[in-house]
Amino acid sequence: MIPAIMPTYGRAEMTFEKGEGSWLIDRDGSRYLDFGAGIAVTALGHAHPELVKVVQDQAASLWHTSNLYNIPSQQALAEKLVEETFADTCFFTNSGAEAMECALKTARKYWSAKGQPERVNIITFTGSFHGRTIATISAAASEKLTDGFGPLLPGIINLAAGDHDALRAAMDETVAAVVIEPVQGEGGIIPLPDACLKGLRDLCDETGALMICDEIQCGMGRTGKLFAHEWAGVTPDIMAVAKGIGNGFPLGACLATEDAASGMTAGSHGSTYGGNPLACAVGAAVVDRIAEPAFLDGVNRKAGLMRQKLEGLVAAHPDIFELVRGSGLMIGIKCKVPNIDMVNAGYAEHILTIPGGDNVIRVLPALNISDDEIADGVARLDRAASALEAAL
Repeated sequence: MIPAIMPTYGRAEMTFEKGEGSWLIDRDGSRYLDFGAGIAVTALGHAHPELVKVVQDQAASLWHTSNLYNIPSQQALAEKLVEETFADTCFFTNSGAEAMECALKTARKYWSAKGQPERVNIITFTGSFHGRTIATISAAASEKLTDGFGPLLPGIINLAAGDHDALRAAMDETVAAVVIEPVQGEGGIIPLPDACLKGLRDLCDETGALMICDEIQCGMGRTGKLFAHEWAGVTPDIMAVAKGIGNGFPLGACLATEDAASGMTAGSHGSTYGGNPLACAVGAAVVDRIAEPAFLDGVNRKAGLMRQKLEGLVAAHPDIFELVRGSGLMIGIKCKVPNIDMVNAGYAEHILTIPGGDNVIRVLPALNISDDEIADGVARLDRAASALEAAL
């Protein structure tokens, strides 16, 4: 008999009932150090006091009106994002997949409005992940995501990551946009070299194609800049954001330049819940905190400490781990044993990590994690790795 919750997840046995900063507390009172942050979502930790107050105050005032009316907190959040980024305008969603849907629609609408409706093709890359809708699984073109869901969205050209010759050959007059994750998350925490991101920007400028950055996982301070593309000194035309922007409250956004969004007029897109008063009140508070230069400086310092300790962990367990890679507090540890074995061994030591592609475990803690919690977490991973070694 099928369970009441559709069985699309293989869930771990823990049932968490409370969160405190970088910790989750199971129903039996056991405390787990959260090195996953809900897959890079709780960027300011669980039950952050300032955010709790924002939610309480807004919930006592107004939850929802729909986008048929002006929403002050939505306007405030849009203005903050425009001020802090390349963008001139925003569309708010409930999730990253919806933000990517808006990005893809914006790119195609751009060319249609310019009288070139034949420019519909979207170039994407192997190893990417952009969501679970038909359009976004079509963009990733991974059999794991697409099996059984055909026919997929036409107009997607999926290229091997790093094949520059194939990319240049594909950039013809039918291409509307190129989608890139500055750091692939689900694919295994694989940063795109700055030179490649700059080269992609130059190629888009040369051909007219729009550049779409998917910063759903790598954005919102995760790499030590507010958005990861900033490290390369380039700007996209369109960007999808979610995860950390709501700190766990469902919120996403599609950001665009005025030119890229020129085709998006009244009636061209919509959302019932996207950008509602409650979500945007939380988002504005999150952006206020994470965009502070001192906060981002702290992320970079903690990232250096975390990376140093994880490099030592890998060196101490050469039969378990292969290497460490990533950017900021978006770190992947490539394993020699099955990554899920390491995740499960971590559960026994009351530490939570996230499996990823290329046999990686993802380390994605809250951005305000303490130095002591970093040391504690790596010590727990060390004990978990030792337990795996003993079983080899």
